Amino acid sequence: MLRALAVDDERPSLEELVYLLNADPRIAGAEGAGDATEALRRINRALESGPAGPEAIDVVFLDIQMPGLDGLDLARLLTGFARPPLVVFVTAHEDFAVQAFDLKAVDYVLKPVRTERLAEAVRRVVERRAAEQRDTTPAPRIPVHEPDPDHISVELGGVTRFVAVDDITHVEAQGDYARLHTDKGSHLVRIPLSTLEERWRARGFVRIHRRHLVALRHIGELRLDAGSVSVLVGTEELQVSRRHARELRDLLMRRP
Repeated sequence: MLRALAVDDERPSLEELVYLLNADPRIAGAEGAGDATEALRRINRALESGPAGPEAIDVVFLDIQMPGLDGLDLARLLTGFARPPLVVFVTAHEDFAVQAFDLKAVDYVLKPVRTERLAEAVRRVVERRAAEQRDTTPAPRIPVHEPDPDHISVELGGVTRFVAVDDITHVEAQGDYARLHTDKGSHLVRIPLSTLEERWRARGFVRIHRRHLVALRHIGELRLDAGSVSVLVGTEELQVSRRHARELRDLLMRRP
């Protein structure tokens, strides 16, 4: 059973989040704080009372953009604590995801908050807490639930959508995340680039750089310039590292 603190400067959002958390049977109790400064005071009191104390906090569900001390600032402060609560970011903005997971956040939930998405975040917190109690330090488990091998699920504005793998032109590494590029836009997913490389190798995706994975069928040109190699994917030119250049040329030569 988890004890949670929700932090949001917008009262309606805070009240809804506290309500949803208290409705989850895995939450022993959830309270709200209207800003990061108030939350920090409560967390300090909780740590002073000990993990079994009446004010203990296991997890903080934290908004990012708040006046004064914002959510990322609070998360940075918590990394300096000996036994800080776990952090789940709850925000309307996807732009801070990479920074959030650099701060060891358990999850990153986009507003408007859906009940099933929040339940998944709680499940990840339960798993992380159980792992910590076993005196282990595993990387966060990132389950991937795909409808079929031809699609990948992405979140956009709190809605789950399915992107066809064949529509993805290239993938860019962004920390623990990967940004999927298509002709119609891009999507951020919490999957390491190395995982996608292994999963999609048989579908014609090839690593051209430590930061880029490209679909061979979407490469329009291979360019050589004074020893530098690059490829044209749509209207974007991507650099090819020396270690991947020979393999890429061989694959393109054999391409039907």
